[in-house]
Amino acid sequence: MTDTSRPYNAIVIGLGAMGSATLFHLAKRGLRVAGFDQFPQGHSLGSSHGDSRIIRETYFEHPLYVPLVQRAHQLWRELEAESAKHLMTINGGLMIGPPDGAVIQGTLRSAREHALPHAVLSAAQVNGRFPEFRLDENLTGVYDPRAGYLDPEAATAAHVDGARRAGAEAHFEERVLEWKADGEGVSVKTARGSYRADRIVVSAGAWEAALLRDLELPLTIERQVVFWLEPDQATSRYDTSRFPIYAYEFEPGTICYGFPRLARGVKAAVMHAGVLVPAPEKVDRTVRDRDADALRAALRPVLPDLADAPVQGSDVCLFTNTPDHDFVIDFHPRHPQVLISSPCSGHGFKFASAIGELQADLLADGRSRYDLSPFRIDRFRRA
Repeated sequence: MTDTSRPYNAIVIGLGAMGSATLFHLAKRGLRVAGFDQFPQGHSLGSSHGDSRIIRETYFEHPLYVPLVQRAHQLWRELEAESAKHLMTINGGLMIGPPDGAVIQGTLRSAREHALPHAVLSAAQVNGRFPEFRLDENLTGVYDPRAGYLDPEAATAAHVDGARRAGAEAHFEERVLEWKADGEGVSVKTARGSYRADRIVVSAGAWEAALLRDLELPLTIERQVVFWLEPDQATSRYDTSRFPIYAYEFEPGTICYGFPRLARGVKAAVMHAGVLVPAPEKVDRTVRDRDADALRAALRPVLPDLADAPVQGSDVCLFTNTPDHDFVIDFHPRHPQVLISSPCSGHGFKFASAIGELQADLLADGRSRYDLSPFRIDRFRRA
């Protein structure tokens, strides 16, 4: 039975990608910690389920993310060794777009600022090296040899299991109803009981705003649809050893992305093209023909065979976006014992291992080895 009279060093609200990693790293430090999630472990209602998430080093969004993804690489490998699970496959990545577009220019900026291995490829070179691609001559590719994909469900489970082995409590199907800062500590009320902690981290994804109403954070919840397509296996070459992960800027600032063939098929999606919803409970989880039509139109200029392949399956997940699509990792402006964690804007899973570590640093020591100023809450007020 849980001793609720004894305060925890820290409580983690939300046990998806970021919350589970934070719980793991806090427990590994020997702290008394508990995590709470309103849903069963491994649920498919948020942002951390499915068979794959991209990881890439030549980060076109901004060079500031490169040190984080490099540390994440190391920590994913360490978690693999500890859990005896295969979590990360590095098979290379191909960034595609107009030479002056955001994807190519951003990729090259990160590669050059951090001296990362990469190769700039003409359209003809891309087509020759990866025959499933058929790029027009006005497009360019940049190859990232350290890109690949993660298994999100296995990774999240490995963090939870490792946290439990280190002494943490993980309470699933126990919804947090409210929290209150009280002196130097925090009280947390759930559907089953009340708990106290020195500090808490709120890492609830699409449910973040509901737990932080006093801040009125400018977060939006977006419906994201992903598909698994199945080209003719006799004539196509989408296996992991020959087909990279990719991101293609098919309109200025808008990409589609995808993976090699996995167990469910060849996964692909359009990034940030979904309908915004006022609350996670309001998302439409029915996938319609128009969702597939939008993906096919985006893929057709570079992967025509994949664009016309039959749909094997589909799924809906949630993006929780900030206005600038950068994360939030910051203490509550009025309650320094409350850490607000990373609405990830659809590109955060790859960083989870490193963000879990840095958030444990913040909660335990009050400081981080990284420059987190771009992730501060007050940037929204300045804007």
